[in-house]
Amino acid sequence: MQLCILDGDDQNMAIIVGRVNYLHDEPFYFDMTRRGVEWRDMAPSKMSSAIESGEIIAAPVPLVDCFRLGEKVQPVAGFCIASMDRAGSVNLYSTKPIEELEGAKIAVIEEAVTAPKLLEVLLKIKYGIKSFEFVGMQDQPFDALLLIGNQGLRQRRGVRGFSHTYDLGKEWNSWTRLPFVFSRWVASTAMDSKDLALLEDILYVGLEDGVDALYHLNEPRDELLMLPRDVVNHIQGLRYYIGLSEQKGIEKFRELLSQVE
Repeated sequence: MQLCILDGDDQNMAIIVGRVNYLHDEPFYFDMTRRGVEWRDMAPSKMSSAIESGEIIAAPVPLVDCFRLGEKVQPVAGFCIASMDRAGSVNLYSTKPIEELEGAKIAVIEEAVTAPKLLEVLLKIKYGIKSFEFVGMQDQPFDALLLIGNQGLRQRRGVRGFSHTYDLGKEWNSWTRLPFVFSRWVASTAMDSKDLALLEDILYVGLEDGVDALYHLNEPRDELLMLPRDVVNHIQGLRYYIGLSEQKGIEKFRELLSQVE
């Protein structure tokens, strides 16, 4: 990918983007402060509305919200978060095997957008589950719960009381043989073309240096219960740019999603 190198001094005003404060999103922001880009921390579920309101100009937006926004946004090159096989941080924890979740109550973390829709596709089409109910984390008791992001990483080895753990990236890949794109970088169509080019370059350079920095961690990430080798294993399982297989995965998911909505 060839991008022109621009300095932060070339900006007339600050670019403000949304930041997802998850481990696997960290590389995107590695070069932003140096280049004069500002960010607002917010949950994935808030990104699309923040772009629509003008609070931010660009962000990594959940794939389902990208479908909804349509022509209101433009891609920031092909930057994304996609799992090749295991997602690592998108997990269903269940008291019973997944194929036995007929009539189940499934608690979903509030900030999740794409993961519940992926789970719905898996349950209804892959496993033939006809009825289940998504509930809030406060609506105990429930038969299963869905965690994403840093909470999913922290609980990657399981949750007490839930004897079955399913990685949704693995569930998707074993079924379709395709990667799964959970989110992609998009920008408001109002974003200036020069600012868009600058952001693309910042993300490209940030990924180069930011992923390398995660590969060379010397200290554990205690808040995630992860040793440096755990961080490397997680990052190695992800793709940050949409290629042909990722595009096929997006198209396949959109097709299957239309069958359950």
